[in-house]
Amino acid sequence: MQAQEKSTLSDWFATPAGEYVLRWEQAQFDSAVEDVFGFNAVQVGLPQCDLLRRNRIALRTRLGLESASDLLADSGTLPLATGSIDLVVLPHVLEFSADPHQILREAARVLMPDGQIVISGFNPLSLWGLKRALGPGRKELPWCGHFIGLVRLKDWLQLLSFELNGGRFGCYAPPFAQAKWLERSACMEKAGDRWWPIAGGVYVVRAIKRTVGMRLVMPKWRREAAPVKALTTVTQRNHHRTGTEA
Repeated sequence: MQAQEKSTLSDWFATPAGEYVLRWEQAQFDSAVEDVFGFNAVQVGLPQCDLLRRNRIALRTRLGLESASDLLADSGTLPLATGSIDLVVLPHVLEFSADPHQILREAARVLMPDGQIVISGFNPLSLWGLKRALGPGRKELPWCGHFIGLVRLKDWLQLLSFELNGGRFGCYAPPFAQAKWLERSACMEKAGDRWWPIAGGVYVVRAIKRTVGMRLVMPKWRREAAPVKALTTVTQRNHHRTGTEA
């Protein structure tokens, strides 16, 4: 009997709940990447979704371990030169990794100064986070992921010299599995955006890599006193103008 193929996050995005999330996130990624310019852009993960479609950078690469990727590679060891990328997008990569810090470090390494990163994630402080904590299907996607709060993510980014320059929460409907119930909850989008904006099921944030100022390393000062003969007295003379200047 042939073994059943393991499901992926891309498979979940094909479900009604996943499509609901993806529609919102696609619009946020479109807005976040359209004004980022340069020569190289990389999407890490979810290769079936073109989250760079609105970006005008000529060389756009989808990287990951899935067969649909342009470049097969692990997100924790990017086969890219240091300081060679202008834009990196990480759609739900951190929360399904055993070492999200390493992924962020790699993204920071390959980004050039003032390069930008766009990250999406599930919000633990939401109805979606509540289902993950209390729901019976915690071993299934996406509930098996380690949801990362925005405050924690912001701290991680600051340690790597990133500065947030945009972001938004969305998907305020409960995490229903049926499309009809998600449609009936559409009114919660506007209400949530107005009344409880930080309780959206997912978030998308953008940050820019700031260049840390260079530190000039000076030689150590000699502790012993300089010989007296090395000190000379400089006589200052007052020059009077006589029609011409020296």
